[in-house]
Amino acid sequence: MDVGLFSLMGYRDRGTPTAAIYDTAIAQVKAAEQAGFGIAWFAEHHFSNYCVCPSPLMMVARLAGETSRIRLASGVVIVPLYHPARLIAEVGMVDALTHGRLVLGIGSGYQPYEFERFGQDLSESTPRLLEVMGMMEKAFGAETFAHDGAHYAMPVTHIAPRPAGAMPEVWVAGDNPDLHRYAAERDCVVMVTPRHFTPAMLAAARRRFEEIRRGVGKNPETLRFGAMRPFCVTEDAGEAARFLENARWQIRLSQSLRRREQAMDGGMLVEKTWEGEPSLEEMGAHMMVGDAATVAARMAAEIRAAAPCHYLLQVQLGDMDPAVGMRSIAAWQRQVRPILEREFGPLERIGIAAPAAA
Repeated sequence: MDVGLFSLMGYRDRGTPTAAIYDTAIAQVKAAEQAGFGIAWFAEHHFSNYCVCPSPLMMVARLAGETSRIRLASGVVIVPLYHPARLIAEVGMVDALTHGRLVLGIGSGYQPYEFERFGQDLSESTPRLLEVMGMMEKAFGAETFAHDGAHYAMPVTHIAPRPAGAMPEVWVAGDNPDLHRYAAERDCVVMVTPRHFTPAMLAAARRRFEEIRRGVGKNPETLRFGAMRPFCVTEDAGEAARFLENARWQIRLSQSLRRREQAMDGGMLVEKTWEGEPSLEEMGAHMMVGDAATVAARMAAEIRAAAPCHYLLQVQLGDMDPAVGMRSIAAWQRQVRPILEREFGPLERIGIAAPAAA
């Protein structure tokens, strides 16, 4: 098991400079590399303050020359919103720029608001993603390729920018059985979101993914999956409460976009409650927010229940002071990881079968 830094790059205060949001993300990625994080993740969303990163691959390219060890990842590329030829070429280019450090996180998208503005049909998103990924595999597997499919056609074509290897490592996001089957067939890591925010929910997700692996003839015990988590290590109760409230704000925006219930005030999404929303007290009882011992205990409970191979930790959200996020990044290496290693031993051993205590 290792951890990554997840950057959504949204804002809560109207008029927040876009450059300042990017600068914060860049500084935090550099700090994460120094703190031993394995991957830096960059989201993709469009048309609102929920996220100002329309191109995670551009963020990866920006960080390629400012980092040397940390892997750089799309979290995720919304594949159906791209023309296949451009996406495949840009993936090859970015993987070469990073000398093979690209992790290609992919997803089919879930926000009707985005798809309508790209002139795309959300109901076709999964088959389009699967077709594009098949094209990418052919493009990087040979000097030239051709394709004639249900949604796309390409004459014999050479993709000039080539990745460092045959194909970047692919991770899959979303709550979609078709994508989970694709991941199982190719041994991709599957990622889940904060909606699976208790150990029991995470364990249930693991069981679903194991069944899909079993269904395609793969050993379910070799499943690898990652969990995205808001992460704030602080001994200040007021600071923890503000972080939780910002986490709820972010989830509310995501849920309204998912359910086609978004209301806009200019470019700002209007915060709305959603059916089944947990209280702040429920969130605070399970989320990785609090002092180092509390955060480590909650992570340990999830490790015992579900053995994820990776955590995507989000330290920056809403209108939180970036300094809080920087302290949480440092706290992972100095405080939280040592506690976990005292219980489980080297964390690298975690991620396939449920771990035994050291």
